Amino acid sequence: MSTQPKRFLTPEEYLEIEAKAECRSEYYAGEMFAMAGGSPQHSLIKVQTVRILENQLEGRPCLAYDSGMRIRVTATGLYTYADAVVVCGPSEFEGKQDQLLLNPTLIVEVLSPSTEAYDRGLKFEHYRNIPSFTQYVLISSERVHADVFTRGDAGLWILSSASKPDDMLRLTSVDCTIRLADLYIRTNLLDHPPPTTHSPC
Repeated sequence: MSTQPKRFLTPEEYLEIEAKAECRSEYYAGEMFAMAGGSPQHSLIKVQTVRILENQLEGRPCLAYDSGMRIRVTATGLYTYADAVVVCGPSEFEGKQDQLLLNPTLIVEVLSPSTEAYDRGLKFEHYRNIPSFTQYVLISSERVHADVFTRGDAGLWILSSASKPDDMLRLTSVDCTIRLADLYIRTNLLDHPPPTTHSPC
């Protein structure tokens, strides 16, 4: 059995590897972690989300980025990607690289079965260390549902949920409003709602 100590990567080494890699990876505490690919539903929702945000933000001092934009959580050292990001005001980047965003206002994650626990838990924990970050949207890729977490007074996060097609997501951090059904318009989830469960008598 090898007794060689595990070698940890520097952030610079990670960025060099990531620039040449075919698949995206996160980086934290010296290690790289491959990010899982999404289903067709996941991809359609992600693209639709960015499209809607871009349309509503046109002509305003806010920019919507897609999943190619890497986020750096300075306080914890996490390098990661989100499915969509909005910055209001000038975008701030680490060093001279324009692919290490430091100041997201709104972050959107489209949930997959393999990543939901992480997106809701540890990843959200990291994100909450970003001072500019004020709203977090989690969109299901398996049913018509979304959760919106908004930073309130004293750093408390307030949850609002939507599960009916005509429910509205109020993204106050970027002054946008999205009808839930519009996120799923290109999927078949609106035609196949999950079965209703009944409580026993």
